[in-house]
Amino acid sequence: MEYRRLGLSGIKVSSVSIGAWTTYGASVQDMAHIRKIVETAFESGINFFDNADAYAAGKAESILGEILEDLDFPRHHLVLSSKVFWPLSDDVNDRGLSRKHVLESIDMSLDRMRTDYVDIYFAHRFDPEVPMDEIVEAFSDVVRSGRAHYWGTSEWSGAQIAEAHTYARAHGLVAPVTEQPQYSMLYRERVEREILPVTEPKGIGLVVWSPLAMGMLTGKYDDGLPEGSRFANEEGFRKTFYSDANVARVRALKDVADDLSITRAQLALAWVLRQRGVASVITGATSIEQLSDNVGAAGVELDAATLERIDAILAS
Repeated sequence: MEYRRLGLSGIKVSSVSIGAWTTYGASVQDMAHIRKIVETAFESGINFFDNADAYAAGKAESILGEILEDLDFPRHHLVLSSKVFWPLSDDVNDRGLSRKHVLESIDMSLDRMRTDYVDIYFAHRFDPEVPMDEIVEAFSDVVRSGRAHYWGTSEWSGAQIAEAHTYARAHGLVAPVTEQPQYSMLYRERVEREILPVTEPKGIGLVVWSPLAMGMLTGKYDDGLPEGSRFANEEGFRKTFYSDANVARVRALKDVADDLSITRAQLALAWVLRQRGVASVITGATSIEQLSDNVGAAGVELDAATLERIDAILAS
């Protein structure tokens, strides 16, 4: 496994990490199976486990917390994260990034995860109804209280990230050290044109989600929509990534992967990791085989000629 510094902060995360979104407590219910995935991930060198209070309405946090407590891994060997923003009930204040919701939600997340602190606490989206000073001060207080070591943003605009960072620095508060955007071969322009020009100069590292474009880049949709697959069941994901053009691109990427003796999933992850500002790719694994394949991307380097081949395919 390769470990990368998260921006200019001192913490290091595994270049391949595990995320709980749409898996723990959702598509994967069997506790013994999830336990085996988590155990194998740790044994493979993964130290970063990403979560959120909204994932399966808190169940994902509870499942991971129970499993990690049972496995009894050294806590200081783990990098655990969670997030806050989305509503967990109909209550008017049980949502967003108000000081009230942030400070109450971190305590509930810690209870569910059975830990005294998370390493990274994310603002899961930007909240236009809360002043920036209130948001930054709330997350700064979470960090200074010891309930998180760092805080970050997720799916914020470049301007919002810059404003939060500037406000924190100007007022002696804790600035965000990471942003979690969607980024893949098939979803790249926003990160490359808007986010990286802000985050790199400020030393903010990226941990990216959906680096496999919801599985599109693995080749599983080469011959249509398999029954029970994510695209077969989720119209929104299907409309975003499944098209004749993308199927052709992914098929063409097979020759590139074969020439490197790696899988297309490994090629897609290595392509994301070639970006200097990326510290980790957050992957979802529903099987040990998927996990092992993803871990195989760690340390894969793509030379200039290979990157040119990929760019030509993606532009077609």
